Amino acid sequence: MARVNFLLLAVLVACAIGMIAAQHHARRAFIALEGEQAIAKKLAEEYTQLQIEQGTWGTHKRVESVASKALGMKLPDAASTTVITLPASSVDGRTSSGDGRKP
Repeated sequence: MARVNFLLLAVLVACAIGMIAAQHHARRAFIALEGEQAIAKKLAEEYTQLQIEQGTWGTHKRVESVASKALGMKLPDAASTTVITLPASSVDGRTSSGDGRKP
């Protein structure tokens, strides 16, 4: 009977150690999961900020501002602008020969 009690005690201790190890492993995995979720949240915020920044950099007002300040470009005045009108038949770009020359 003492052997059975000793065997049951050994099994009980082994199960307790296994349970403690499993809980420890689960806690470590949960801590790692929370860390990764925090990193994912930061990356999502950064991505949103980058999308906003990309939209800002691409606006016409921004491009015009950089062109005028950094490159010294300006819009031409009306006196130096010439408007050229094309005949109605060549507006769509089609020609009868198909090689780009006029018929």
